[in-house]
Amino acid sequence: MIKEDVLKVFRKKNILVTGGTGLIGRQAVDILCTADAHVKVVSLDNIRLNKKAEYKVADLADFGLCKEVTKDMDFVFHLAGVGASVKAAEEKMATHLVPMLMVNTNVLEACRVNRVPKVVFTSSVGAYSKGEVFRESEYRMESEPLDFASWAKRMAEAQIYAYKVEHGLENFSIVRPSNVYGPGDNFGEEGSLVIPSLIYRICNKERPLIVWGDGSAIRDFVYSRDVAEGIILALHYGTRSGFVNLGSGRPYSIKELVETLRTFLDFEYLFDASKPTGAKRRVMDISLAKELIHYNPTTDLLEGLKKTWQWYEKHPDEHLKKMNYFSKQNERAHAHRF
Repeated sequence: MIKEDVLKVFRKKNILVTGGTGLIGRQAVDILCTADAHVKVVSLDNIRLNKKAEYKVADLADFGLCKEVTKDMDFVFHLAGVGASVKAAEEKMATHLVPMLMVNTNVLEACRVNRVPKVVFTSSVGAYSKGEVFRESEYRMESEPLDFASWAKRMAEAQIYAYKVEHGLENFSIVRPSNVYGPGDNFGEEGSLVIPSLIYRICNKERPLIVWGDGSAIRDFVYSRDVAEGIILALHYGTRSGFVNLGSGRPYSIKELVETLRTFLDFEYLFDASKPTGAKRRVMDISLAKELIHYNPTTDLLEGLKKTWQWYEKHPDEHLKKMNYFSKQNERAHAHRF
C-alpha cells in the first residue's frame, strides 16, 4: 500500500502511462486515477479500462507522436513493451526485439527533449545475466542478458545512463520486475507465460493438466498490483538513473505454484520431465528497493492467484482485443510500416 502523503504528490498532475492497458499498466492507472491525477494512456490495445483516464490508440514507434504525447507532462511512466513466451521469443527474435528498441528509444528521447520532470522506465529481470539470485550490485553492463530481446531493455537502461553522463540528468528511474502475473495478462493458448497458461488450460478443462519439467524450478512470482505500486514509488523517490528490483520477496517452486492453484481449483496434473524445466532457480533480492523507494509487496501467491482467476472468469476473451505482435496479420502490418 502506498502512503497517502506519497499519493498526494500525484494529485492534479499530468501523467502519461505508456502501455496502460497491460498487465502492470492498468494497475498503475487505477492507482493514479484514485489519487486524482490527470492520466493519459497510450497503447496499441483498443480497450478502455478506467473511466477517469484518457485513452489514445497509437504506435509509439513514431517519434513525432512520442514528442506530442509527452509534451507538458509532469510525469511519464514508460511501461509499454512486447510480451512473449519463451518459444515466441526464440522463434521470432526480430519481431520481439525491434519494436521494443524503437519504442523505448523514442519515448525516452521525447521525455528528454520535452524536459519531463520525472520519468520511470520498466525494464525486466531478463536484463540480468544468468544467475540464481539477482542483486543490483552484482550486475555488470558487459554481461549478456538472460534472453536476446532483453538487449532492448539493456539499451534503454544504457540510454538513461548516457543521459546522466552527458547531461547530468537523474530524473530518469529504472525498475526491473521479476515474473509478474495478474489481471490483464495474456491468457491465450499460445504465447502465455506459466501462470496465465496454467489458468487458461485449467479453465478449458485440460485433463490432466500437463506441466512442463519436474516442478523443481524456483521462480519469483510477483502480483501486478505490487509491481505497479513499486513503479510509482520508484518515480516518486527516484533511483538516481540506476535500477531497483521489484519481486515478491518469496521464491516458489513450480510444484508449489500448481499446488497453490489446487487449493481453490479442482484439477489433476502431471509433470512431464521430458520437457525443459528451465533454469533451476531465479529469484530477486529486493533489499535495495525496500531501502531506497520503500517498496513493500504485500500480496502472497494464494491471494494473487485467486484474484487473477476471478478476473479471468469474468474476462476470458479480453486478450483477443489486445495487440499481438506475433500474429501473422500483425507481423505483415509491421513489416510494411518499417
